[in-house]
Amino acid sequence: MSNRNLDVLVVGELNVDLILNEIQGFPEVGKEIVARTMKITLGSSSAIFASNLSSLGSSVAFLGKIGQDDFANLVLSSLRAKKVNTDHIISSAEHSTGLTVVMNYDMDRANVTYPGAMEHLEENEVTDAILSKFRHLHVSSIFLQPGLLKGAAILFKRAKKLGLTTSMDPQWDPSEEWDLDLHGLLPHIDIFMPNTEEFKHLTKSGDIASGIQSVSSVANTIVIKDGINGAHVWNQDQLFSKPAFINEEAVDCIGAGDSFNAGFIREFLKGEPLLRCLEAGNATGALNTMAPGGTTAFEDMEKIRKIAQTRFSYTL
Repeated sequence: MSNRNLDVLVVGELNVDLILNEIQGFPEVGKEIVARTMKITLGSSSAIFASNLSSLGSSVAFLGKIGQDDFANLVLSSLRAKKVNTDHIISSAEHSTGLTVVMNYDMDRANVTYPGAMEHLEENEVTDAILSKFRHLHVSSIFLQPGLLKGAAILFKRAKKLGLTTSMDPQWDPSEEWDLDLHGLLPHIDIFMPNTEEFKHLTKSGDIASGIQSVSSVANTIVIKDGINGAHVWNQDQLFSKPAFINEEAVDCIGAGDSFNAGFIREFLKGEPLLRCLEAGNATGALNTMAPGGTTAFEDMEKIRKIAQTRFSYTL
């Protein structure tokens, strides 16, 4: 791997978030309500993960598809500001950049997403020549990317053949069909990173234990994010858990799961034990909630370390 000059290639969706806060009630057809604050920022699970992993000190590049519009310019400038390499992002003249309207209600939210160009990224656009530059491949939000979904197993198999380690956070399926071939996919994914509800839906199971049992013959390592209950990691027939770091003054939870992923993968790439990776993920997930949106809390490594130590007594 000595010829690989970047740590992580993130392949995934790209969109802008229009975030509404202090909303006076719930939307109803035929009626109008007011939001007292609004922010337009870089969105998408994949981009939040890439930005925050870069802020944590890893070298990161992104491969996704955007349009040729003002939102595309915002996506590119935001990623570059976080020192994410954008050389492999594909600009489409046919499709607009995606947009998510985020309506925040305390610690919960409702999202409406226009997928745009992200739906049209294909597996064969992630070439072996590109993959060969990296140590690790991460994919998020596979259900928002039907063009990529149909070739996902092939992509991960190619990455493993080229010597990369791999991870995936499948995220929520908007259609709620949960049509993902886990038995064909998981053998090629080193770290599978759903949250509890996603994992139960994907495995058609009522709880974590039975879900793990259903895929244990093909899975490598499974990491399950469990909100205020912390997170769990399964590896080689053993399930371990670590409690969450609780931020009593949380601003919002947008991107907390993606920030967890960034903390976990940072430690994983350093060769740290899985329990250390789990703790780091819990810390960065909690740190995420200290500022609005998914990336605002991750300015630079010095500040991140200071906040983790002073607020959570944790050393990153």
